Formats: sequence, structure tokens, C-alpha cells
Amino acid sequence: MKEEKVILVNEKDEQIGLMPKLEAHEKALLHRAFSVFIFNDKNELMLQQRAFNKYHSPGLWTNTCCSHQRDGESNLEAGKRRLMEEMGFVVDLKETISFIYKAPFDNGLTEHEFDHVLLGKYNGEPHINKEEVASWKWMPLEEVKTDIAKHPESYTEWFKVIFDKFYEHINIASE
Repeated sequence: MKEEKVILVNEKDEQIGLMPKLEAHEKALLHRAFSVFIFNDKNELMLQQRAFNKYHSPGLWTNTCCSHQRDGESNLEAGKRRLMEEMGFVVDLKETISFIYKAPFDNGLTEHEFDHVLLGKYNGEPHINKEEVASWKWMPLEEVKTDIAKHPESYTEWFKVIFDKFYEHINIASE
């Protein structure tokens, strides 16, 4: 399988190049990413537990799915593609906020991403890809916020950043 490339960007989210994903994480270069948040009619968030074979953040809980856009792919196209690949369903998504974060990991890799947050609604059960996802659950936003405060080590870095800085955007947009 060909190694996935990420889109390198500047701080205005303008594309400046392409690079293999692992190399971009080794060099901590800013690249485009997205995070999908799926809510049900009870305003519960679908969380996924990352597969234990992931090269960073294995077994940690996070938003419904996330990944990197491919060259020429819009944020919404990328979100729908990855939602199907990881969770086994597709819904309409809408773009909300975006932000830059940088998170070093114990294994020497660093996430340095211009992350686009995408929201959608779904009331069914996912059909998870076990190569990508270990488990999943629905959780009310307030419970997620409380659990992150009590057990921050159980959640991915980007998910904690989103909850810390952009909770209002997620909460308002999910209603």
C-alpha cells in the first residue's frame, strides 16, 4: 500500500506542499487535518476509541473520526470518506471552526495540524473498522467534559484542545 501523503500548509491554511504522513509527523511540520463530531438526536457525541495498533495515541478516546485531507479533496469530502472508512456510515457534514495545535508524543512524533472541525447528525450504530477503531460509545457532552477533566490521559491531545478552547462552538452547533 502506498504511503498516505498529507497537505503541508502555512498558518493561513494555504497549501505549500505534500509530504508522506510519517515524515510530516517526524519533522513536526504544519499540515491540514480534520476532526468529525457526530451527534444523535439526544445531543450525545459518538466517541471512538482508537485502535491499539495506531502509531500514536493508541487506545485513547477521541471524537467520532479524524484524519488528513488528500490532495485536491475538500474538507467535507475528506470527512465523509474517513467517516465511512472508520465508522462505516456517511452523513451530511458542516464545517464549523478551525485551529492550529501542536502536540508532541512520547514516541518522538509530533502532531502539528491546521484542524478543521466538522459536525453531523446520526442516530444509528456504526459498523466500525477494527483496523482503525477499537470501540465506540455515545456520551452527553457534559459527561465528556467532566471525564476529560478527571481522566485526561484517556483522551487524544487534539480532542482535549477542542474541548478546552472550542466547547461552545461544538455545543451550540450540535443543537
